[in-house]
Amino acid sequence: MSDRRRYALYYTPAPGTPLAHFGNGLLGYDSATGAAVAPLPGVPEAGAVTASPRRYGFHATLKAPMRLREGVGEDDLIAAAAALSADHPPVAVGRLAVATLGGFTALVPVEASPDLGLFAAECVAALDPLRAPLTAPELARRNPERLSPRQRALLARWGYPHVFEEFRFHMTLTDALPEAEREPWRARLQAAYGAGEPLVIDAVTLLCQEGDAPFRVLRRLPFGATR
Repeated sequence: MSDRRRYALYYTPAPGTPLAHFGNGLLGYDSATGAAVAPLPGVPEAGAVTASPRRYGFHATLKAPMRLREGVGEDDLIAAAAALSADHPPVAVGRLAVATLGGFTALVPVEASPDLGLFAAECVAALDPLRAPLTAPELARRNPERLSPRQRALLARWGYPHVFEEFRFHMTLTDALPEAEREPWRARLQAAYGAGEPLVIDAVTLLCQEGDAPFRVLRRLPFGATR
């Protein structure tokens, strides 16, 4: 297994849905096909502010990108994710809205969903036994000096600081923006997104990254599917 290969467990909208069309068009990339996507009408210049999220594809993180530990293969990862999804009930998220989180823009739930936090915790716990320990460079990229003591503890134990009580469901839309540009972009993207349909998570998606290439879908696993 290549040390430059990373895997992640995300929520990604089903191909062909309005949510997938919005996110893929905004980022200019479809992680399911690996193909470039025509710009979203109304925001054709969004490519100038979406370089970072484009590498990951349109998604919400459930288990952050990780390398597999020694002795673990891709089939083991797929089996673990399939076991998680096989008997899982749908998770109601509700309506989403465009918000500014720190410096970047993202789709977030309008109202809190207790089931969502529990589901994200399940995803972290289910796949963490397969994760390789963080290397020193990987740890440094998380900027631990900027984290709270609790976040540093979560990073050390789980390889990512934004898990469990620190988790917040979000689907990133832009890079970090200068303060003066945040509200104009939020308003523009909210207008492009519209009201949207209430979101229900009924599948998880495993993605793979080779080196510095964009993430590609490895397997989409609907809830309740036969293993």
